[in-house]
Amino acid sequence: MPPDLSSSKIGIFDSGFGGLTVMRSVMSALPNEHIVYFGDTARLPYGEKSADAILRYTVENIEFLLEHQIKLLIIACNTVCAIALDQVKERFSIPIIGMIEPAISKIKEVTQGGPIAVLGTRGTVRSGMYQQKISSILPKYPVVAIACPLFVSLVEEGYFEHPLVDIVVQEYLRPLKNNPVDTVLLACTHYPLLKSAIAKELGDSTVLIDPALGCADQAKAFLQKHTLLNPSSDPPRYTFFVSDDPEKFRLLGKTFLNYPIEHVHLKS
Repeated sequence: MPPDLSSSKIGIFDSGFGGLTVMRSVMSALPNEHIVYFGDTARLPYGEKSADAILRYTVENIEFLLEHQIKLLIIACNTVCAIALDQVKERFSIPIIGMIEPAISKIKEVTQGGPIAVLGTRGTVRSGMYQQKISSILPKYPVVAIACPLFVSLVEEGYFEHPLVDIVVQEYLRPLKNNPVDTVLLACTHYPLLKSAIAKELGDSTVLIDPALGCADQAKAFLQKHTLLNPSSDPPRYTFFVSDDPEKFRLLGKTFLNYPIEHVHLKS
């Protein structure tokens, strides 16, 4: 008889803090599930790295999380999903959920037929993955992709509402002022922390999509389908690992998670 994995953990990883926005949605959708989170803070931002480096980091991160007896893996990094998701799905037997499919599903739900913008890291935009996926499903909808690399740095420094944020947002989104779009996909898990500044710049008529909610819904559906929901009503355990500066992660992470983080382990 195969082992009962229902009480095992959900594993989540990102290059840094951003994946905590996904974890927050998973905690809300699946309040009984144990979660282990790894932020590869020593090597962020992934969006500036080569495809080979990103794949290598991803394999190492998955192997680390597999040591913690996980039943499902969520890759909460759009850059990894755009560049390495298909390869690691072939390499590992653990069920893996990424960010792209939930994002595309949400775009289909809300778009009103106008142009679509994808905001992401250089790596995500350079890969062309989101542009290809959106165009294949919604071929009549123009798609523009804009790299916003400084968004990650602003968020990692805790600048969520700061005059500098407004300046950077205005500069990156300048192309959209004269060419307005119907829908904007926040194709980096850090970017929802700057949502208010982005919304202010683009106006009320533009819909901003955060794939985290769809990702959490997909995780819940998977666990239900495979009878892997944790049946226990005991309080869930949340464990955090980083590759650098655990105290900074603990302090800033509370903002991302809206939940107290009492201890962060340094991955050896």
